[in-house]
Amino acid sequence: MTETRYIMAFESSADETSVAIVKNGVEIISLATATQIKSHQRFGGIVPEVASRHHIEQVTILADAALADAKLTYQDLTAIGVTQGPGLVGALLIGVTAAKTIAWAHNLPLVPVLHMAGHISAANFVAPIQYPALALMISGGHTELVLMPKEYEYVIIGDTRDDAAGESYDKVGRTMGLQYPAGKILDEMAHRGQPSYNLPRALMNDDAYDFSFSGLKSAVINLMHNADQRGETIDHDNLAASFQAAVVEVLVTKTARALDNYPVKSFIVAGGVAANRGLRDALTEMLTKRPQINFLPVPIKLAGDNAAMIGAAADIAYRHGQRGDWTLNANPALEFDYQEL
Repeated sequence: MTETRYIMAFESSADETSVAIVKNGVEIISLATATQIKSHQRFGGIVPEVASRHHIEQVTILADAALADAKLTYQDLTAIGVTQGPGLVGALLIGVTAAKTIAWAHNLPLVPVLHMAGHISAANFVAPIQYPALALMISGGHTELVLMPKEYEYVIIGDTRDDAAGESYDKVGRTMGLQYPAGKILDEMAHRGQPSYNLPRALMNDDAYDFSFSGLKSAVINLMHNADQRGETIDHDNLAASFQAAVVEVLVTKTARALDNYPVKSFIVAGGVAANRGLRDALTEMLTKRPQINFLPVPIKLAGDNAAMIGAAADIAYRHGQRGDWTLNANPALEFDYQEL
């Protein structure tokens, strides 16, 4: 008889406090999340001390809510999963401390999770990931192509050399005077405009799979500043469309090349920027020419930070024997282990 596993997971790496209970790594039994966006909007970005204080206020409330919604008790749980890193160290510590406390109090295994593995594992809520697989992981802090020869084995074949895609969206949005976070607003503007401005596409034709968005971001900002100095008017919708077209073309071109060079069964797009409609449409079109690959876009409602994705990743890690002890600490610089192909 197949074991039924219930994992309670905690996510607190940035400005979302989230607790979930996930069954067998593929079914969300409950998900309770408290967002802090309004608290950080006036600062134009996340303030670490403010984020940590909100996590402290919410984490136990959300743990109780997740259990109540699932109609379970701590005795029904198999393990406790938690984001160990990367992220803001103070914010991470709240989740790690809560997870350790509950695991100790109820004699449950503690499973540390790498945040990016969580984003990728959320694809299992769509359909089981078939291996080998490739993931495009795009968020505010990361733009990576991750090859997974088999389950629980991650190999970064492409990484960002400077600004991540999501980071560039926020910086461009700030220059346009948009409210933080700017990604969704810029996506909406891009669909109203036309890509009429000529912007750079760094490293697009490079044989490697690395990304660079700092030059693109700077080109947009300089274009706006120069127009302002000359008293010229910039069409913000057209500029947003031009910026997004450059980002999407680079991401899709690099991904297509990787898919052609590394035969895989599944392709996953994950992370906060995976909610971008322009990117999803372009990837969907690109995948129609590769029908042998199972396309698993993480659901938009799970693209941002949430504990359900950590529960999915914790289930995989748990089955592979990953355990933390009472010395487990937050690691704000945690990354995938470097592996040779």
